[in-house]
Amino acid sequence: MKNKIITLAVLREARIDENRAPLSPTQITNILNKFSNLKIIVQPSKRRCFKDEDYLKAGAQISDDLRSADIIFGVKEVDISTLIKDKTYLFFSHTSKVRQYIGQVIKDKAIIYKKELLKEVIKKKITLIDYENLRDVSGEGYRYLGFGRFAGIIGTYNTLNLYLKLYKKQELPRAFEINNYQQIKKLISKQNFNKLKILLTGSGRASKGAIEMLEHANIKQVSINDYLNKKYDEAIFSNISVREHIEKKDSKDISKVKNYLFNTEMLIACHYWDPKSPKLFSPKHINEFKKLKIIGDITCDINGSVPTTIRSTSIAEPYYSIDIDSMKEIELDNKGIAVMAVDNLPSELPKDASEEFGSSVISEILPYLIDKDDGRINRATTALSGKFCSKFHYLNDFIN
Repeated sequence: MKNKIITLAVLREARIDENRAPLSPTQITNILNKFSNLKIIVQPSKRRCFKDEDYLKAGAQISDDLRSADIIFGVKEVDISTLIKDKTYLFFSHTSKVRQYIGQVIKDKAIIYKKELLKEVIKKKITLIDYENLRDVSGEGYRYLGFGRFAGIIGTYNTLNLYLKLYKKQELPRAFEINNYQQIKKLISKQNFNKLKILLTGSGRASKGAIEMLEHANIKQVSINDYLNKKYDEAIFSNISVREHIEKKDSKDISKVKNYLFNTEMLIACHYWDPKSPKLFSPKHINEFKKLKIIGDITCDINGSVPTTIRSTSIAEPYYSIDIDSMKEIELDNKGIAVMAVDNLPSELPKDASEEFGSSVISEILPYLIDKDDGRINRATTALSGKFCSKFHYLNDFIN
């Protein structure tokens, strides 16, 4: 493909609360300077965090019509009705966890959407490359692309803000109102979180972003041993990886997180969860966690690893409370457990998040997509010209 002119396109996002982009105007200038055989089309958008005219100045064409594009980049859910026959698309399809729904009657709108999306991909002979599956050679290893760091940063900021709200302290402005990470760091550093005790799960991008925010909030990191056994006169947190909180018992995986929650006031969940993995704790144990008042679920898997996440929340209304007896939603107050479960957190800092994501697209994906693939593109291809690749054959059962 080296000498052939290749046309890339940036898709307009379908979700009304989605304002991120896979590439920024500055990055498009850099790409066009680096790869002489590329053309770039950007679909116009009034919601996107970058202006159409900035893309135009960067050297892109602005057009609604993407039929001349070879490869189309989106971010999240696409408008199914606009998918173009025989094209190659890259976006987060979020279809890697649908195996559990095979053979079930599906009522969840998000799962129904995934089914319709995949049906259309097959019908229109589309090649779908999922960002989520772009990983290093192990296939299970390091993800080349992700908005996880900013999900961790904003999710933790929101969860700390929920603490201020719940305890009638002065709340901070929301991240999307500030829209500047440097400013957010300054604001959080001036807060006092008393003797707050936070347990943080995960070891990937999201947990690293969460740690970054907790450190800016002057909350001290301690070992899990000290977390369990020592008393502190300041706010502290401890971070445990999936390996540390899952153990085998009678050849079954069970979660040990319950043991750490008896004295925890805030849980921030950042670990990647597979439906085959155990939940962090069972709803029947929730009454035992007398001090647990706040859960920031950055993983945001509905009915997933965190039993209190019965629905996702929006940027506009990020919080709800759960009654610990009925596990039903109640008004936000101190009686239940307050939950933060926004499912598109990086959209609160869209420019910062898009720049970081686009930088990885340029270094880790583009060369292998338009020149020679080292296997990473092949491994992440969910469907090739309208047929599910061998690793994703189970999706046939899901859509049928």
